[in-house]
Amino acid sequence: MNPLDPNCPCGSGNPLSHCCGQYHDGAFAPSAELLMRSRYSAYVLGQVDYLVATTLPAQQSALDRTAMTAWSAQSTWLGLEVESSDVFGGQPEHAQVTFTARWHDQQGEHSHRERSAFVQIDARWYFIDPTVPLKAGRNDPCPCQGGQKFKKCCAAYLGT
Repeated sequence: MNPLDPNCPCGSGNPLSHCCGQYHDGAFAPSAELLMRSRYSAYVLGQVDYLVATTLPAQQSALDRTAMTAWSAQSTWLGLEVESSDVFGGQPEHAQVTFTARWHDQQGEHSHRERSAFVQIDARWYFIDPTVPLKAGRNDPCPCQGGQKFKKCCAAYLGT
């Protein structure tokens, strides 16, 4: 391992600069799975601005940056396992990634399994945060601005 270019925290085995680091530096992740991996790496590396920027724009102002920063800094990140990545057609394109993240903090060791939803807007993937309510009724325009009603767009991937 090169100390100037360590292995990427996402577990790919690739150097950070050839993996998630390029997305942290401004390139768009070409898939929902790579965006999810880069978000995990951002938590490991304390890059909260990246986490905010890669969340659905309609949710960004409601994110708790203080809590995100604290969780990132107060955790020892132990690994990421991606189980599946499913891409669904449509306009806009959606995807779901199932993964398990592990970390250690003052309360002990933790493991969290999640099936996250993502949407692609203008060739850029965004995480749809299930903890931040989208301010849209079923028949309102979708907050992703994909041109459909919420019920026919992102709501279907959030279980609402």
